[in-house]
Amino acid sequence: MVLAPKLHLRQTQSLVMTPQLLQSIKLLQMTHVELEHFLDAEIERNPLLERGEENSEERAETWQNEQEQRENTAKSISEKLDSSLENLFPDDPGTQERISADLSAQWKSAGGNGLQGSGGSAFDLESTTAAATTLRDHVNGQIALAFSDAAQLLIAHELADGLDEAGYLAVETAEIAERIGAEPATVDAVLATCQTFDPPGIFARDLAECLALQLIAQDRYDPAMKAMVDNLDLLAKRDFRTLGRLCGVDAEDLADMLAEIRMLDPKPGMAFSGGTADPIVPDIVVRAASDGSWAVELNPETLPRVLVNEPYYAEISPQARDNEREFLSECLQSANWLARSLDQRARTILKVASEIVRQQDAFLVHGVSHLRPLNLRTVAEAIGMHESTVSRVTVNKYMMTPRGTFELRYFFTSALASASGGDAHSSESVRDRIRALIDAEKPAAVLSDDALVDMLRSEGIDIARRTVAKYREALNIPSSVQRRREKKMLAAAGAGS
Repeated sequence: MVLAPKLHLRQTQSLVMTPQLLQSIKLLQMTHVELEHFLDAEIERNPLLERGEENSEERAETWQNEQEQRENTAKSISEKLDSSLENLFPDDPGTQERISADLSAQWKSAGGNGLQGSGGSAFDLESTTAAATTLRDHVNGQIALAFSDAAQLLIAHELADGLDEAGYLAVETAEIAERIGAEPATVDAVLATCQTFDPPGIFARDLAECLALQLIAQDRYDPAMKAMVDNLDLLAKRDFRTLGRLCGVDAEDLADMLAEIRMLDPKPGMAFSGGTADPIVPDIVVRAASDGSWAVELNPETLPRVLVNEPYYAEISPQARDNEREFLSECLQSANWLARSLDQRARTILKVASEIVRQQDAFLVHGVSHLRPLNLRTVAEAIGMHESTVSRVTVNKYMMTPRGTFELRYFFTSALASASGGDAHSSESVRDRIRALIDAEKPAAVLSDDALVDMLRSEGIDIARRTVAKYREALNIPSSVQRRREKKMLAAAGAGS
């Protein structure tokens, strides 16, 4: 056998992900906020890209505002009133200057950024708005008032550094004592003072201590409450009989104690988290059409308007040098590709949304109980697209319907077989039915998971007991044993009162 190098010619086919294709895929799965940031960066980088002009309605509104501003000038007002503004509103010659000087010392800096006269800059109200107070700032202010000794101040600030977002002390006091060389008893004494700070419950080391601190602040931490707080595991299990015996109270008093516990805040520090929930802006709007069908439209607020400035390219390109002309050609190619990609993105989203609306027509008419089981493959085959494309479209995209605003993923649910051999049932509609059955149950006839299975099968839903238990737990609904205990306790409390 002779080993020798040889040259062979072979043809193969392979899929190559070009940069443009990768860009199109990324654009498809971007939210409108991410897309706006991406376009801002592209416009800054590419001189041939610019934001689209405002539409006719916006131009009309702008023209009307400009007309109103022209009409409200001092000259026009004076002409209408047949007198000057100075004659109508006479001022003391020194009043304006005196007020400006006083206010400039109170607002912003005294270097001329405050409220000034006609020659100064306008007053900026936004810059005077106070920043949100953080938990650390709130605690530090109380530490400065509670302690005067330098060693205690150091310990208190170390304890404050150990607070987590919920207001709990996430470090051991022994660790702090060892790190700063303080006596453990001194650290515990400082911690006891810090635990009296506002809001009640901060600096607690666990949930029981957090609830106890809040009850102490309300002067409600009696022996019965202490027993309940010490046995939160029984409360979680809804073992009210054992809990009532340990607390030494009857059912009525136990119900009142439970009501007080529910009013407490398990995470007192979250009030200073400063996080704000961004409002959901739907990408698709669904409205009822006059012919009884559904009108599916893209939300114009989420559609980016980007234009390719071809006249500018035609003007600059002939005068540019070779390297500049090459750069401009690349910019023009990139801008055209981006514009086409954005158009294709909008068309794809609209096509997927329209098919979802067609598939879930019964949900839009009758509600969640008529939500059909649906998967990505069904939609992909109906519109002639790949399943992965549909998957990217449905990520973080929202649809506003007469039933509310939903993420597109909401409409894709697994199927549960029908007991009668008919159409399958959506898992989301089955969850809603389980919740409705449990809400309607009576204290004397609490439904077990087996009973729920029988009732659902009588309605034509073929479901296993473990599936019912899984759906019930996902809905944060206790078991039948726990619900029975709670309902009996509440019934006894109601009879006692």
